[in-house]
Amino acid sequence: MKTIPVQKKLSTVLAGIAGAFFISATATAAPPAASAPAVVAPTVAALPDFAALVEKTGNAVVNIRTTERAKISQSGDITQDEEMQEFFRRFFGVPIPPTQPSPRGRKQTPAPEAEEEVPRGVGSGFIISPDGYVMTNAHVVDGADEVYVTLTDKREFKAKIIGADKRTDVAIVKIDGSNLPRLTMGDSDKIRVGEWVIAIGSPFGLDNTVTAGIVSAKARDTGEYLPLIQTDVAVNPGNSGGPLINMRGEVIGINSQIYSRSGGYMGISFAVPIDEAMRVADQLRATGKVTRGRIGVQIGEVTKDVAESLGLKHTEGSMVQRVEPGSPAEKGGVEVGDVILKYNGATIERSSDLPRLVGGTKPGTKATLTVWRKGATRDLTLTIGELEADEAGAAPQKKQKAPQKPNALGLSISDLSAAQLEALKIDGGVLIEASEGAASRSGLRAGDIVLRVNNTDIKNVSQFNAVVAKLEPKKTVLLLVRRGDSSQFVTVKPAQQ
Repeated sequence: MKTIPVQKKLSTVLAGIAGAFFISATATAAPPAASAPAVVAPTVAALPDFAALVEKTGNAVVNIRTTERAKISQSGDITQDEEMQEFFRRFFGVPIPPTQPSPRGRKQTPAPEAEEEVPRGVGSGFIISPDGYVMTNAHVVDGADEVYVTLTDKREFKAKIIGADKRTDVAIVKIDGSNLPRLTMGDSDKIRVGEWVIAIGSPFGLDNTVTAGIVSAKARDTGEYLPLIQTDVAVNPGNSGGPLINMRGEVIGINSQIYSRSGGYMGISFAVPIDEAMRVADQLRATGKVTRGRIGVQIGEVTKDVAESLGLKHTEGSMVQRVEPGSPAEKGGVEVGDVILKYNGATIERSSDLPRLVGGTKPGTKATLTVWRKGATRDLTLTIGELEADEAGAAPQKKQKAPQKPNALGLSISDLSAAQLEALKIDGGVLIEASEGAASRSGLRAGDIVLRVNNTDIKNVSQFNAVVAKLEPKKTVLLLVRRGDSSQFVTVKPAQQ
């Protein structure tokens, strides 16, 4: 960082200002003009000194290296793997040659193999308790056979993986130690955009590297359970798992991701908020895994057009696009097209707020949803389930009847058969056979199913046509449309009659 030229230039400016004041005070031949403005010295804000902060926190940051067991031939060469095969294919255009040539005239015999530890990756971490619990990223230890933790005093420990959670990218490992230096946890909810922070880690294997910057943004939605902290602190491969520290020496995040087109730092980095990380860490230390709640819905954002059409004053909440059969949501009365406005009294400002609130609820407990349905709010009570793997999609749709003439919306539609209604688990609706004009411009396409027009549930083609015929030609229409396994609201402006 080139600080000397900046300091010289500043000194010159200040000296000039001081000289101007001296000449003005000693000159008596010509008094200053009454209209001349007063000279105001510029305010210069000093940059923070991070030295004391690093001395206070640096000894609790560790280097983490991982290894895996690889099979080694008798000659000491690693057996063929995908990376070596790709190297020979890319640069020589041939497969990797055999490690042990076959003697002339004799059949080749495979060489005996043994396992040996080979380096796998390098990351960072930090000690959260004097008895040796270390926090890092899940991707740092994922797939590792052995994990080694090195302290700043060069002591190295073989660590045990206590647990890892890929959804939040948080992992806990344990080393055998006592009276170890530890970092203090801060409150990531109280961080301010623009405040100074530092990162300590091992970028490219360079232990105990310190970089500094500011918080650029809070609550960046880059993952289902990760409202990440965005900073401009230089973070590179090897920094993963290291702490993001505020000026009070408190950890406010775990450096986890970077935005990059080259693989290196490009001015944007992300950290897992420490509040969320500690909630995960507590469960990992207690049980080795993380248990989350679920209600069994697929959700989407509420756009401005949809909010206005539904009569909502604000673009907030989560729009229910699909309700899983047999899920807590279905049992609690949640329907496709509902907009979930509150969860246990907490306002859903963005769609991504809902899975985080539900995920943090213990399975088996009761929860209250406030939903907006057909112009009015209602409260629904349901029992939270436990998060599981996604289930298979619904049955494929089939076309049965010939399409009708396009209506005022530009849709050609047909009725659904009883078998289709049963397979899709819906009570009614019409199948779009073709889309043109206003409907096509709105993104509707063949195979979509129209479930509702404004606040009217659609049962069949005749009812649909009757509702459409009464629409005001210049007024936007709100359709609830199912596509595949999910449903969403689509706004369409009818064609002129």
